[in-house]
Amino acid sequence: MNQRHPLIVGDRSAEYYLAVPASGTRQGVLVLHAWWGLTDAFTSVCDRLAEAGFVALAPDLYGGQTAATREQAEQLSSALNSEATDALIKRAVAELQVRPEIQGRPIGVVGFSLGGAWALSLDQGVGATVIYYATVPIEYVSASASIMGHFAEHDEFEPLENVQQLEQALRARGLSVEFHVYPNTQHWFSEENQPGYYDPAAAKLAWQRTIDFLRQQLP
Repeated sequence: MNQRHPLIVGDRSAEYYLAVPASGTRQGVLVLHAWWGLTDAFTSVCDRLAEAGFVALAPDLYGGQTAATREQAEQLSSALNSEATDALIKRAVAELQVRPEIQGRPIGVVGFSLGGAWALSLDQGVGATVIYYATVPIEYVSASASIMGHFAEHDEFEPLENVQQLEQALRARGLSVEFHVYPNTQHWFSEENQPGYYDPAAAKLAWQRTIDFLRQQLP
């Protein structure tokens, strides 16, 4: 049942990718892709979550477009309309929560880079948030659930100073925060289709921590 489905948001048509486990606990997880778009790397994240027993849904924030270069990715991400994207993501959350396997229970959110920033903006109906190499100013954070973060030691986009500032600000709000920094890694270290950046050992550890965290936090 792992396939794309239509998603109507007001007068706008979009799509999402859905992966459903054959068996298992069947908690729901929203996956928010990086600035590359909903590529195979992120539908694969959904497939792996389903293998671990989760119902995983990933909305396509770019309307079917994907990027193969940084320049293309920057153009696509810069063209996003904030209000429309927010509406699309919240509609995707609702689509996941009404599924019979979920029945309104709190869901998890896993966001990568661009998607990680959007993950931190979600609150209602979210029971656990996981971000990969993404920070935002604290005033843009609405999340109130427990947060796990995975960060690279050498990240040209997310310096460790930003990571530390976000962690401190989240803790100052009284949130439960668990941030991990992976030595000798760079941005995109968890994405297998990014040669020169992908770090198999760090990716494996981050993934296991993510699965354990979701299982612990979601009812």
